Amino acid sequence: MQKTFIGPHLRRLRLERGETQGAMARVLGISPSYVNLLENNERSVSVQVLLKLFDAYGVDWREIADEDGSGQLADLRAALQDPLFADARPDLPQLRAALVHAPDLAGAFLRLHRSWQAATDQLLSLGDGDARAINATPEAAVHNVFRRNRNHFRDLERAAEAFWAGDAVERDEVYVALKRRLTDRLGITVRLVRVEDLPGTLRQYDEARREILLSEALDHTNRTFQLVHMCGLLEQRVLLDGLVARSGIANPRGVARLRVELANYFAAAVLMPYDAFLAEARATKYDLDHIATRFGVSFEQACHRATTLQREGAQGVPFFFLRIDKGGNVTKRFNATDFHLAEYGGACPRLDVHTSFRTPGKIVPQFVEMPDKSQYFVFSRTVDRPTWIRHAQDNRLAVAMGCMIGHAGEIGYAEAFTVTSARMVPIGINCRVCPRASCDQRAHQATILTQPVDEKRRGATRFDG
Repeated sequence: MQKTFIGPHLRRLRLERGETQGAMARVLGISPSYVNLLENNERSVSVQVLLKLFDAYGVDWREIADEDGSGQLADLRAALQDPLFADARPDLPQLRAALVHAPDLAGAFLRLHRSWQAATDQLLSLGDGDARAINATPEAAVHNVFRRNRNHFRDLERAAEAFWAGDAVERDEVYVALKRRLTDRLGITVRLVRVEDLPGTLRQYDEARREILLSEALDHTNRTFQLVHMCGLLEQRVLLDGLVARSGIANPRGVARLRVELANYFAAAVLMPYDAFLAEARATKYDLDHIATRFGVSFEQACHRATTLQREGAQGVPFFFLRIDKGGNVTKRFNATDFHLAEYGGACPRLDVHTSFRTPGKIVPQFVEMPDKSQYFVFSRTVDRPTWIRHAQDNRLAVAMGCMIGHAGEIGYAEAFTVTSARMVPIGINCRVCPRASCDQRAHQATILTQPVDEKRRGATRFDG
């Protein structure tokens, strides 16, 4: 059985309640010296003590048992791939030891590294007049919350499973059933309105009139999704409030962004039940077009759902998800892997998610290798967005799904390739931190690589001289 260390969590719990080690020892029925050993991670915690913590303090043992350790380990490994650490990079056992014995120090290191990255971004952008704030964006904060939870929220899954309360609803009747549910349970009516009556808006909730307005620009699939989303926001308010409170996000913009993404997660879980979706994914080798049709959702929604299949004992392939616009800006990202995603614009141009705009609607497969030699199978495809006016018909985005190369055999899109013969494309996170000096797609020199350009040589780019 794997040993569980809870030192920092136990110390924080005790200090929050203003207790001494002796007082906590009396509550738990153990000796003060044992409490001291637990707090210093010199002893692993037993199941009996975890149960006593739950009974005495109302603490969920899964929270105090450092459930986010693997996510933080992945973040540490990603941060240490920075070329800054090329000459002195800790190995995996050292990183695991740091998380066990000094998790607060590891967390402080990650915050420092993120602040350094943000400061570097700001310096790079000042020349263009873009005074980007050093603090993380709301989107980055939300991404970190999802990453800490391995992109899986068991409480939302349980709420989604109980949504229909055992009533069987035919898939082609879900939209009507949702409208009836909103009226019967919440006294809210749903009305479809013309594009010109809801300019620039796809869905609007008028709380005073108890009315949800849906734009005609939404297709049937997205109208259904929007109604389940609203059911999540309104019916699961207490659950969402609890998840937001535990997230550590205090900024109002971040809180609002997180509530929206959690409601999106809930909607996806209702429309694509976990067990049924996982079974279909395995049976079809993640044929996401087929899966989208089977569950009456969009391709992008099916991709989102595939990244959340991380339930203990019933896990799917761990994916990362990346969505970009035609300018290369990262507009959405989810991650259940060790792959380090770019936070905003500047995703590596060698990643074929950019070139998928040339073949709209078609899957573009690719094998890629990061600077740390980790390898992934990635497939990309464009997705269409709602169109309001004839002048904006080409309103496409592109999405990429990727997994560790060891899972490629489980993905149907990789069947035409063999891992040994597939051409590995070297990519990076973005040019700012990528150490591939000879890359012919480099947009600017990596900030921390200070070797001057060789004036006697002209390489693939002006940065490779």
